[in-house]
Amino acid sequence: MAKLYFYYSSMNAGKSTSLLQSSYNYQERGMHTLILAPAFDDRYGIGKVASRIGLEANAETFAPGDNLYALVSQLHEKDTLHCVLIDEAQFLTKQQVFQLSEVTDKLRIPVLAYGLRTDFQGEPFEGSKYLLAWSDNLKELKAICHCGRKATMVVRMDADGKVIKQGSQVEIGGNERYVSMCRKHFNECFHG
Repeated sequence: MAKLYFYYSSMNAGKSTSLLQSSYNYQERGMHTLILAPAFDDRYGIGKVASRIGLEANAETFAPGDNLYALVSQLHEKDTLHCVLIDEAQFLTKQQVFQLSEVTDKLRIPVLAYGLRTDFQGEPFEGSKYLLAWSDNLKELKAICHCGRKATMVVRMDADGKVIKQGSQVEIGGNERYVSMCRKHFNECFHG
């Protein structure tokens, strides 16, 4: 039975590395996977999923208005898919999370979604909120705060290293813009 999985964490927990390893494991056994990534995430090139440790793979891109059930169904008809993997799943819409649940229920293809749970203000992303609510299996991937505790939050920084407390929920960036922290240190930075 196919299931919808959500692997969530703060930044720097190895979500993309885990996604790429899962895809490789399927492919090593002669199975086909589909990797999906947001079209606006161009940090490594459009249609690329890359990890901090140097692994990368090509991906199909999606935008907020795309019907992911229709896309997966069409590609599945051309070449049987054995798994769908989503990078940066926090950027999915509510409707797209529903569509992915339909991929598992109607097409019987497992879906592995990887993403952040909350934004730089501690608020849930739309995609994450519905993945947490509707996924069959939830798995937290662990990142570490500078104090050694589990990092569950993300802080956005400006070019001078100062905490940014307001702004757009979506702003693409990596270690130069975001720092993973435990809740205690997040609260000290953000609310202190």
